[in-house]
Amino acid sequence: MVQTIFRRPMLPLLVLPLLLAPVPVPAQSGGAPYVVVESGRSFGRLQDAVDAIGEGEGTIRIAPGYHRDCAVQTVGRIAFVAAEPGRAIFEGVTCEGKAALVLRGAGARVDGLVFQNMRVPDGNGAGIRLEKSDLAVVNSLFRNSEEGILTADDPEATLTIDRSTFSRLGRCDRGLSCAHSVYTGIYGRLVVTRTRFEKGNGGHYLKTRAIRVDIDDNSFDDTQGKATNYMIDLSSGSVGRIANNLLVQGRDKENYSAFIAVAAEERKNPSRGLVIEGNRASLPAGIDRRSVFVADWSGEALAIGTNELGAGLAKFEKR
Repeated sequence: MVQTIFRRPMLPLLVLPLLLAPVPVPAQSGGAPYVVVESGRSFGRLQDAVDAIGEGEGTIRIAPGYHRDCAVQTVGRIAFVAAEPGRAIFEGVTCEGKAALVLRGAGARVDGLVFQNMRVPDGNGAGIRLEKSDLAVVNSLFRNSEEGILTADDPEATLTIDRSTFSRLGRCDRGLSCAHSVYTGIYGRLVVTRTRFEKGNGGHYLKTRAIRVDIDDNSFDDTQGKATNYMIDLSSGSVGRIANNLLVQGRDKENYSAFIAVAAEERKNPSRGLVIEGNRASLPAGIDRRSVFVADWSGEALAIGTNELGAGLAKFEKR
């Protein structure tokens, strides 16, 4: 049973087995690894299972093991579900030079999967590239890649992330644009709950241009981060809520000037009334550093309530 924790976010309870589960054998070593639940048909390639669902709606059950495979969804509604959460691992293979799952159908769900070691020439190798429509991600792990989830724009759609972990992601090197643990384009709504961000390798932990956000009950643990930037970057501005999160800044920062940035790149979305409350934030122990909890470029009235801030942290700065 999952216990929701409001003022003291922790590593999501259902994600822990992803880190502790025995190493699975290669998925391709015995039997077809992908089963379309509704028909009972099994497939040796993920793309074949996706194509079998076509414009319809279906669930693909994914066997435990390492899957050096990828797929592109162009139509239909598909749930990609691990037969055993945390033991179906997509390892290092991308489609279209983008991601293990490239999603531009009518909607998708990802449940219990692991994505790791995704790298591509443009520096944006991701577990999931979402190009349109709704996506719900639950109880999944993204690690050791350039990006966890990267989206295009879809102002009518919602991306939901719950009880998941993003670890050792992001980069700002090779003269390429930075990659981030999660980076969304102008999506209609972004919901992130009960999720852990940690050990970033550059860029921001959560960068979004979503019109509306609900970022609630998560942990942003930067203590082992390397050359990281903001914890939460609302690049184009946003309305909604950032509440009940734990944010701990690390020592190795490329930019430690702020924890949460609002409209730092453009004012495309309104930000008036954005609620930021009930969060706990702190700076590294033993380092003489000053930072700002919320840095605002929007020029609009934000609704910053009570937040628990550690020594050296200013509440707000208008930029």
